[in-house]
Amino acid sequence: MSGGGAGAAAAAGAAAAAAAIANAIKASGAIVRVEPGDFQKILERGENQLVVIAPSGFFRNRFNYLTSYRGLFFFTKSMQPLPLPGTCEVVKADKIWIPG
Repeated sequence: MSGGGAGAAAAAGAAAAAAAIANAIKASGAIVRVEPGDFQKILERGENQLVVIAPSGFFRNRFNYLTSYRGLFFFTKSMQPLPLPGTCEVVKADKIWIPG
């Protein structure tokens, strides 16, 4: 039995994974990664912003944040919980997955 089949299967799997990531990016639109301070400034620009928060890291001691503003998605990571404006609607998630 030759090993060529395993290599072809691995290549097909890698191509399928790349296609899945490309489709996820198309479905979600542009995601802009910003520093925590810039993320807070974006939240202050809008009213009733929806913010998704999820823990990350091995000990889940970091925080990921995601919001949308003017058709773009903004994402940040922080070592400390960010103070959010009181007008924000917060959704707690188990994980935020950013393609790529």
